[in-house]
Order: sequence, then C-alpha cells, then structure tokens
Amino acid sequence: MKSLHHLEAFRMKTPEVLEWFGSFGDAFNGAFILRSPVTNEELKIIASSGEGWDHVSVSKIKRIPSWIEMSYVKQRFFLDEEAVMQLHVPTSMHINYHPNCLHLWRPQDQIIPLPPAILVGPPNQEEKS
Repeated sequence: MKSLHHLEAFRMKTPEVLEWFGSFGDAFNGAFILRSPVTNEELKIIASSGEGWDHVSVSKIKRIPSWIEMSYVKQRFFLDEEAVMQLHVPTSMHINYHPNCLHLWRPQDQIIPLPPAILVGPPNQEEKS
C-alpha cells in the first residue's frame, strides 16, 4: 500500500471517525472521502494495514462502486505494480455490514498468484512488437 500522506486533504476528521477508530489514522490507516471519477458522487473509503493485510473498503450511498471507481481507488491507495484482489469468500464466511461496499485486499507477506496473461486475453499490439 502507498503511504496515504498524499490523500491528507481527503481524510475524514470527524467526531464519528475518532469514536469508531480511536484516531484519525496514520500513513497507512484512515477514513477518506474521494469523488467518483465517473459521477462525482462521494466514495467513502476506509484504509487499514494490519494483521498481515492491506485493506481498503469503498462504499457509496445508493449503489455499489463500479469497476472504474474501484480501479481509481486502487490507483490512489496502492502502488502501480501491486496486485490487489476482491474476494468472493465461501457463503458461510460472508459478512455484510454495508450493502453498497466493496473491498480491495493485499497480503503483506505474499505475492498474489496471477494467471498467465494469455488466459485473460490475446496480447495487445504493443506486446507483439
């Protein structure tokens, strides 16, 4: 995960945040409000780093975040070359505190295995050259 100092202007510093988390966060933890690059609506974001995981949750009031919005958040909170994932856990492990929230996860001590690129799609023109 990136240091979050570049997002300081977007950090939430409300009494509710202080009550929920005990602080306003640090370089790798905190609550933020960014604007959607698609609709300009608020994206409420909680970033945390601990217990071997970097985690970012993204929620909206009326709908779940789109792929474009999640990609935007990934770019703001994680390094370009870091792979992160959204998980679909077994039904028995499902927890839903907010109906319009999605999560990005990255284990801190492992590299996420990725499928061969050809399984995703054919190489683009730049890769053929």
